[in-house]
Amino acid sequence: MKRWDQRPFEIRNLFNPAFCGLVLFRALHGYEEEDARGMPFSLSLLVLPLCLHKDSREVIAGSPRSYLLKTTERNQQVMVGFANRVTQMLPYAFEGFGLLMERGCIAVANDGRIQTVPKKVRTAVKGTDETITCQKVARIVGREFARIADRATIYTTFGIRP
Repeated sequence: MKRWDQRPFEIRNLFNPAFCGLVLFRALHGYEEEDARGMPFSLSLLVLPLCLHKDSREVIAGSPRSYLLKTTERNQQVMVGFANRVTQMLPYAFEGFGLLMERGCIAVANDGRIQTVPKKVRTAVKGTDETITCQKVARIVGREFARIADRATIYTTFGIRP
């Protein structure tokens, strides 16, 4: 990972740790709406590739009331290159988590699940249209991951070996 000042301007803007952390936080909070125990770490790594990738984000935002598994089945383009996107996004996810931990916004339970800390992040979703959509999709993804409740199913659906 390059030092912050050595990264291209576009990368610094698009994968800003504060924004990536906020997207992750929204997904974690969405997960907790269905399962208060918190999101397993392994699932949290799928959030940024789904929410920041424009085609995936638009597919999920276009059918917010539909089940994620059905949406993915009907829109196979979401899975194209997904495993590679996950690998490429890992450093940015780790930076986002690092910032969230440093600011006391998340906690790790004894079983390794990640939980949000109440009243650390504003509940109001603000920003540009695109950043708002990223945050809303993150909440949907988190909630759907909790409803599915099986990591192997989620990983297999997106073409990743658990």
